[in-house]
Amino acid sequence: MKIEENLYYASSEIAGIRFKIISSHKGIVKILLNSREDIKRANLTNLYTDDPFMFNVFAELEEYFNCSRRSFSVPLDIRGTDFQKDVWNELLKIPFGRTVSYKYIARSLGDENAIRAVGRANGSNPIPIIIPCHRVISDDGTLGGYSGGLEIKRKLLKLEESLLPDLFD
Repeated sequence: MKIEENLYYASSEIAGIRFKIISSHKGIVKILLNSREDIKRANLTNLYTDDPFMFNVFAELEEYFNCSRRSFSVPLDIRGTDFQKDVWNELLKIPFGRTVSYKYIARSLGDENAIRAVGRANGSNPIPIIIPCHRVISDDGTLGGYSGGLEIKRKLLKLEESLLPDLFD
């Protein structure tokens, strides 16, 4: 008999974005942005945002949106395939306020032809903002997609002052 692990979640609105965050005893597992998805699982416990199992993630997100935090220190419990984890680890290397292309990430993983696979892994990032998938744009400078919607991606890039003015033309 398989024993399911206990997971925790809390919700809050920060900078006009509704956050639903799921964590384990190890760290942050998933962040949902403006999601209408109800979180219902038998092994999921609703917590306050300042509970120790939320690892100060809400406080760090507040600091990020107040421009007083450039990187996050919360522990992550990253779950995915080996390739996805490789992509997400590359995303963690993108500095605050910078953008890179999908092709750049594929090259850094050693396979320039893996652009689409990188795009899929980027799009399935379970911990947006903290794993900064919003900092990846198309080779031609267009934004591409974002799990929280393009408006949030624009907001994040503008916050980080990395949005190029010609992206709005």
